[in-house]
Amino acid sequence: MPANSAPMNLTNHFLIAMPGMEDASFSRSVVYVCEHSERGALGLIINKPTDISLEGLFEKVDLSLGRSDLTGSPVFLGGPVQTERGFVLHERVQLETDDEPAYASTMVIPGGLEMTTSKDVLEALATGAGPRRVLVTLGYSSWGEGQLESEMAENSWLTVGANAAVIFDTPVEARYDSALGLLGLQAWQLSPGAGHA
Repeated sequence: MPANSAPMNLTNHFLIAMPGMEDASFSRSVVYVCEHSERGALGLIINKPTDISLEGLFEKVDLSLGRSDLTGSPVFLGGPVQTERGFVLHERVQLETDDEPAYASTMVIPGGLEMTTSKDVLEALATGAGPRRVLVTLGYSSWGEGQLESEMAENSWLTVGANAAVIFDTPVEARYDSALGLLGLQAWQLSPGAGHA
């Protein structure tokens, strides 16, 4: 490897599916990358709502949703892996001591977000507390060693630094176009066929 080529790290970035993406799970998807290292990558699709609401999910785990601001929020399909398991992407919750995450099983993501897989974050939301902004998914997206880099080389994805406003404040149907807008692009400018210049 040449000395000037550091390994690619897309942690805290969006992956934006190119129009030629044939995998139905990822067609027109925006994936928030929670972790990317030489071992692979893990992310959550932020723009594919399921037909389950947060209220419905809370009922399934015997909790009541104590946050009226989240009542109509959908649960998203985070990806094709472990679709029976919940993942909560949320703003960092500040504790008195700043060195530990507020919830068990939490991945602290450089850039200010956290991803939690333990039920205690749902229990906090049930009491009306918890993180102010959350996105809940069933399942996640995963790439093995070198797989994401290979897909990038095939022009399957565009990448851009993530913006929390796209995740939490942008209507679901506008997230793909908003993520492209971070690159100064619009969907009509993308060629459906993957190609190299």
